[in-house]
Amino acid sequence: MAHHKSSDPNIFILPDLGEGVHEAELISWKVKPGETVEEHQTVAEMETDKALVEVPSPRAGVIKELRGEPGQIMKVGEVAWTYEGAADSAPASKTAPAKATPVKQAPAPAKAAPAAKASNDEEEREDAGTVVGTMGGSLGAITAGDKALATPAVRRLARDLGVDIDSVPGSGIAGRVTEKDVRAAAASDGGASREPEPAPARRVEEPERRSVVTTARQDDRSRNSDNGGASSLATSVPARTPTRVPAPNELTRIPFRGVRRTIANRLRHSMDTAVHFTVMDEADVSALDKVRKTTAASSGEKVSFLPFVIGAVCRALRAFPALNSTVDDDNEEILRHRSIHIGMAADTDHGLTVPVIFDADTMGVLQIARQVDELARMTRDRSIPRDLLMGSTFTVTNVGSYAGRFATPVINYPEVAILGVGRARDGVSVRDGAIRIAKLMPLSLAADHRTVDGAEAAKFLQHVIDLLEQPETLLAPARG
Repeated sequence: MAHHKSSDPNIFILPDLGEGVHEAELISWKVKPGETVEEHQTVAEMETDKALVEVPSPRAGVIKELRGEPGQIMKVGEVAWTYEGAADSAPASKTAPAKATPVKQAPAPAKAAPAAKASNDEEEREDAGTVVGTMGGSLGAITAGDKALATPAVRRLARDLGVDIDSVPGSGIAGRVTEKDVRAAAASDGGASREPEPAPARRVEEPERRSVVTTARQDDRSRNSDNGGASSLATSVPARTPTRVPAPNELTRIPFRGVRRTIANRLRHSMDTAVHFTVMDEADVSALDKVRKTTAASSGEKVSFLPFVIGAVCRALRAFPALNSTVDDDNEEILRHRSIHIGMAADTDHGLTVPVIFDADTMGVLQIARQVDELARMTRDRSIPRDLLMGSTFTVTNVGSYAGRFATPVINYPEVAILGVGRARDGVSVRDGAIRIAKLMPLSLAADHRTVDGAEAAKFLQHVIDLLEQPETLLAPARG
């Protein structure tokens, strides 16, 4: 935190919220501009890759401006919020600071005194607005047991320089050990820093919700410890099983950004909102496979099973319109659509994308096949326009294009259903009491139980299967 300075106490700069953390996602603001806050009052809730963190106000005052919106990634060193007016004109905190008592100064060389004062003033200005939960002099030099008070960055520097930070006298506020203290200690050891010892594998506790402010309660604990209360405190803290953190060369860190983060947020929202249930069955597509090959040969075009599945879904949606719906949760309404727009989940190098075939029920199999190919091409080279990536009323995902049979697909919210198509394979089929080898296509229908009943979903899936087993009816458009 010492590397991110603000000489203006009305500007709060986002500090290092944990060792090695360079950014954090803003989850929510706990105050509003113009609101009066007390010292140590939580202003923002942020999430790092390690924990959910409450960021408090280092002083009492009136919030002037909040920088950033929920969901935004904020970098360490950026201005997080500002205060109105001067720090000394802010409303007093609940705990009144101790009055300063004049103390006789020891005689000092005339030239050294101004330099020392300037150095101390400079450090105090660095701390103001950058240290989360700035500590007043009334707290004394707070330690955790015999541990020195220092930021994670300073502790890391001490380890790198081979300095025992717990033995370094702190010159910062409340006895905090600063970067300058560590470097001075390293330089005084024979005029050069020692070679750092190999650091053992770090062990960290499980992520937990915590506050990054050190409050007066820690001082109370220190006093309790001095009064013989250490044993009672120790027994009240549950033991945690440490987890070994892999060495840096064992990991590859990939930023969770862009399309991948958007996909994750949408899927999480769908799982948190829709009540998913899945119905699974198989269709005998032996006859469909013959029709598909005949159509491809006569047209000279490549035709997969997918256009036939989309054609069957369009017909089934006309028979069961409840599944051709979206949910408007804000207005508590179910929107039943007259048009059928099929979303086609496509796997790309940059993540899952769902281009849309609009008015798919007005197209024949060959038209659908051409649309599928064109949308897949535009999706892969990222040339697809934005308006072709929204507006679907039902989604089909071809989960068996690589491998796999059944699945539990996640609904493309705010839609109410999605059909997962597995890999067609040779399997045993029983028909009219006779056992035969047939080509079977696994189908998995996931629906939102808030709007779709289980029986209706089962009937819909059976209707799709009946249509796939009578493929001649799928060649023409579902709607003229």
